[in-house]
Amino acid sequence: MGTTVPANVPGIHHVTAITGDVQKCTDFYVGVLGLRFIKKSINQDVPDTYHIYFGDYVGTSGTAMTFFGWPSWPRRNAGSGQVTTVSFAVPKGSLDYWSSRLRKLGLSLKRTSRFGNEGIVVADPDGIELELVGDASDGRWVPWKDSPVDQDYAIRGFHSVTMTVAESTATIDFLVNTMGFRKAGDEGRRTRFETGEGGPHAILDVVESPEGPEGEESTGTVHHVAWRSADAAHQSEWRDVVVKAGRNVTPVIDRYYFKSIYFREPGGVLFEIATDGPGFTVDETAESLGSTLSLPPWFNVRRDRLDVTLPPIVVPTTATTGAEH
Repeated sequence: MGTTVPANVPGIHHVTAITGDVQKCTDFYVGVLGLRFIKKSINQDVPDTYHIYFGDYVGTSGTAMTFFGWPSWPRRNAGSGQVTTVSFAVPKGSLDYWSSRLRKLGLSLKRTSRFGNEGIVVADPDGIELELVGDASDGRWVPWKDSPVDQDYAIRGFHSVTMTVAESTATIDFLVNTMGFRKAGDEGRRTRFETGEGGPHAILDVVESPEGPEGEESTGTVHHVAWRSADAAHQSEWRDVVVKAGRNVTPVIDRYYFKSIYFREPGGVLFEIATDGPGFTVDETAESLGSTLSLPPWFNVRRDRLDVTLPPIVVPTTATTGAEH
């Protein structure tokens, strides 16, 4: 590859976490946060379990929060070696609206201020720490007109993720010198990095926590964060770079809606680099996203069995969630 370095990953593609109850998860992300239920599929590595997706109207990369449904797993708190907070971007003036909405719905929350941006911290039904940050860009966001949250206040996609590591030196070296992230600031044990053009969608915070606890993969934790690549060629360039940096990288895996590679950064957090395309409309129209069980063609042979074994999911409608306009 010589001295050529691939273009930076432009930002977050999606975040995947683990839920113990796909229905409660759906009620929260659609009915409370106002995201659209964009895909009901299966975990391709554990194909008798759900993989469900929430996002903007079409699931634009940078907006999709996804979950593996593993009801038999124990619930654990996040710890080092994991993404410990998932932050969504909301318009700057919308935090009072969100405080009021979340409190009315019986959720406890706290206000935060980091790097000059105000935010609200709240837990989802599995205990995953979420943050709504009043720092948003509409550039890649496609509004869902039927959301229970008015468009003026709606989540615009991801703002950032926070990962916690026991020791940050090797992680920071990898982020900066291998992946091309730029340091953007420090606050105590928290160091902020940006990639691509920076700003919402392109921010990663690293928190050093040597005292633990060490995170375990289970219900109530984030499984991985995926970073965007423009296309398969860009992804392949990044695979070469990460391999040369000594990380153990998977081959390219076809996830049907995007292609993926996976590796762990030195602190233990699972990273994915995923292609922007072809996207979630490859097997459903934009209007009908999330309305049927979507299976990659190579899993269609299992469809009859999956329809019987997977529990039904009822997606809240604006009528049941009390749309506020």
